[in-house]
Amino acid sequence: MPEGPSIVILKDLVAGLHLRKPEVLEVIGNVTTIDKDRLLHRKVNDFKSWGKHFLICFDDFTVRIHFMLFGTYLINDSKKTPVKLGLSFKNDQLNFYTCKIDLLEGDISEHYDWKSDVMSKSWDPKLALKKLKETASSYICDVLLNQKIFGGVGNIIKNEVLYRTKVHPLSKIEDIPLTKLKEIIRESQRYSFDFLDWKKENTLSKHWEVYLQKKCVADHQVTKQELGKTHRQCYVCDFCQRNYSKK
Repeated sequence: MPEGPSIVILKDLVAGLHLRKPEVLEVIGNVTTIDKDRLLHRKVNDFKSWGKHFLICFDDFTVRIHFMLFGTYLINDSKKTPVKLGLSFKNDQLNFYTCKIDLLEGDISEHYDWKSDVMSKSWDPKLALKKLKETASSYICDVLLNQKIFGGVGNIIKNEVLYRTKVHPLSKIEDIPLTKLKEIIRESQRYSFDFLDWKKENTLSKHWEVYLQKKCVADHQVTKQELGKTHRQCYVCDFCQRNYSKK
């Protein structure tokens, strides 16, 4: 599943086409969740990203694309896989595959809080801390994947942030010291931008310290477990990462 930094890369690639406000000249695809004809001959106001969502913004509505687990896209190219949604402009084409597509009515800012997107210039760590405290009895491994708090953070970022801050995934928010919570918040944003740089360099996996590793960078055994209420995969070093809820 693409995480926030990967969607930022898509946004940047589209920005590199210098489309400005292009008119949609052709719409193709097997999408059934939106009226494709509504996009035809309309001008795109902007291409945005929020968390794991790619947003194609028109005057009075926005097409939201979520790549889920296996979604992909191609710019000025196509493949044999049936296209979910394809948009053609004067000189360029965007094709989206195996993804979830919705239409959001009205101003996009009515649907999203940009202060909750770790990759946004409006990201607000104080708001994140406030929301963390409101989930006091939750496990940190679950809360880091809560897109309303950490928009854009996915399973890779979650695992790496918890290892870097030396916090066990099954630590509950109410048991984690305030200084450590603030560290987790800072590292979530910092690692997301590191992720972005490494992804662009095609070196991301070389920097993993615990994710998909048998041993952590300190040469301790790493275990893979499905933890928390979400039962998402966690890579854990019990030696390096402290469980603040373990009595």
